[in-house]
Amino acid sequence: MKLCYQVATPDVAIADSVTAYQGPLEKSFYDLASYGYDGVELMTLNPDELDWDFVKKEAEKNKLAVVLVCTGEIFGQLGLSYTNPKEEIRKEAIRRTKGIIDFAAFLGANINIGRIRGQYCKELSKEQTEKYAIDAFKELSDYSGKKNVQIALESVTIMQTNFINTLEEAVLMIKAVDNPYFKLMMDVFHLNLEEKDICEAIRNYSPYNIHVHLADNNRRYPGHCGLDFEKIIKTFKECGYDGNYCTEIFQIPSQEEAAKGAIQHLRPIFNKVYGK
Repeated sequence: MKLCYQVATPDVAIADSVTAYQGPLEKSFYDLASYGYDGVELMTLNPDELDWDFVKKEAEKNKLAVVLVCTGEIFGQLGLSYTNPKEEIRKEAIRRTKGIIDFAAFLGANINIGRIRGQYCKELSKEQTEKYAIDAFKELSDYSGKKNVQIALESVTIMQTNFINTLEEAVLMIKAVDNPYFKLMMDVFHLNLEEKDICEAIRNYSPYNIHVHLADNNRRYPGHCGLDFEKIIKTFKECGYDGNYCTEIFQIPSQEEAAKGAIQHLRPIFNKVYGK
């Protein structure tokens, strides 16, 4: 089990909406290691613009595991998705995801699929949207399997997309894809908005889960608002989850204060639940 923080690589445009530590990687990795984090999850846009050896060596120098590379800004900053009505956009979304899979394989990490899956729209039927998604998931899972990279499908709140909002809907997709490299990830922020009971949802779908995102119910750092993280972490532990946890939070009031606030709240909980 590792407690991790999300880090944006330099190819991601700096913006207030980015839910990751931003700036030069050598500073980001040094800061987070000094705060006490075990690892990082990278938010990247175009791995071809990065020096892969440098990224790996900086993480190793700071004794940080790179556990996952997320694809969110391929949609967030470029607007690409697997279910766009335009074929060239769908193909480009898949091409860029394969590049992220290659990058993750080099780092010994997994990837996730969040908003890049797209959404239902008036130009396509529900059935066609789902077919495009499943076809993309199958192609990407076959590709990632050859690289020994797992894909974690994230359920996302209706406020961000109208497609695959609940864990039940995500698991139906996982069953349709039917590939051992295509799994589930749980984001507590989204679960709080879309599931009737967070802990019951965790219990029901934990067999499919390989990654967890942590944020309070206002998407700020854990402990900032109303979620009971000791109860939530304890539920994951009781379900046998011993994988990685990573914050995905707004960098408020600053990224330094957000990172320190998160670990000050979470580390004692993890020590209590999992042991030091």
